[in-house]
Amino acid sequence: MRFLDSLRRLDAYPKIDNEFSVRTVSGAALTLVSSIVIVVLVIGEINAYLSPNVAEELFVDTTRGHKLKINLDFTIPRISCEYVSLDAQDSTGEQHLHIEHNIYKRRLDLQGNQIEEPKKEDIQASTKRISSTEAPAPSTDKPACGSCYGAGRNASQCCNTCQEVIDAYRERKWNPNVEDFEQCKNNNDGSVEGQAFNEGCHIYGTLEVNRVEGRFHIAPGKSFSINHIHVHDVQPYSSSRFNTTHLINRLSFGEQFGFGTTQPLDGLHVIAAEGKRAMMFQYYIKIVPTMFVPLEGPTLYTNQFSVTKHQKSVTAMSGETGMPGIFVNYELSPLMVKYTEKQNSLGHFATNVCAIIGGIFTVAGIVDSLLFTSIHVIKRKIELGKAS
Repeated sequence: MRFLDSLRRLDAYPKIDNEFSVRTVSGAALTLVSSIVIVVLVIGEINAYLSPNVAEELFVDTTRGHKLKINLDFTIPRISCEYVSLDAQDSTGEQHLHIEHNIYKRRLDLQGNQIEEPKKEDIQASTKRISSTEAPAPSTDKPACGSCYGAGRNASQCCNTCQEVIDAYRERKWNPNVEDFEQCKNNNDGSVEGQAFNEGCHIYGTLEVNRVEGRFHIAPGKSFSINHIHVHDVQPYSSSRFNTTHLINRLSFGEQFGFGTTQPLDGLHVIAAEGKRAMMFQYYIKIVPTMFVPLEGPTLYTNQFSVTKHQKSVTAMSGETGMPGIFVNYELSPLMVKYTEKQNSLGHFATNVCAIIGGIFTVAGIVDSLLFTSIHVIKRKIELGKAS
């Protein structure tokens, strides 16, 4: 008994007999409110405990061997797919070596509706003309064997169409001027106009290139190289006739995950100003390699990026040099961001729950005590007739 009496003295929670306790309406209301607050906060704490915590680190990128995956999805609503080329180059301006791609082109009408099924694009064949849309020249008003203007392989070679003259010039790596070719003057009858400017093009897919500084561009004309110089042939038109209005449906580098800025350009609609349709749109991108380490599963390597935009008119009236189109230049940061998922501590969760319950009951007890004391004082004043 003495031991129990001694133990009873350690009770930090002395009890009050029921006959000495007073129950009030304000106390009941405060109990309900505090209980609801406790339940809401505890549920939030449970969700926070079950959700992994993401820690962020920044360090020098020493990884090797990873390819740079470029996911692109562009819509050019005013240029035909036959007159749009996609090319990828490294920082020296040369074509990327060992490039892997899965790029498709889809023909669209001017309302954005699909004309035919998408076709895979061979972006490696930049030195070869893919197709021709010029109409055949009339045979009644030109000689049976047309001149190649000195570009023929031999004296007997005939160039009866505009395309044959241009191809002969390409074989000799000469730059053709179609305004000097009689075949091209007779060949521009408007049928090409209907395909070049009365259709749109949807270009989408992925590129996998080496992780080095580089660029890619979407520009009108067939692309080829002369003495290591990248050239686009837009003949029989001048470059100022191409409307480079475009919509970036998607542009990212690597896989997608729920952190960081991996797609800041998605949904960007850029309209070339009326009278300045031949615009050169340039996007300078700074890529930050990013690594995501989940609680379960393999490590994910992706990239975040920031972008600086610039545009200029390249028409003859503007005096600016350049090629109309969409040009994306990217460079890699030497730093890497690492996101690591970590499980929250059970002790931290228990501490927070106890803090919530204890804190709410303590604050509610103080408020209830103030309310009870205030009401009791007011009642005493009313009974004594001192209330004013």
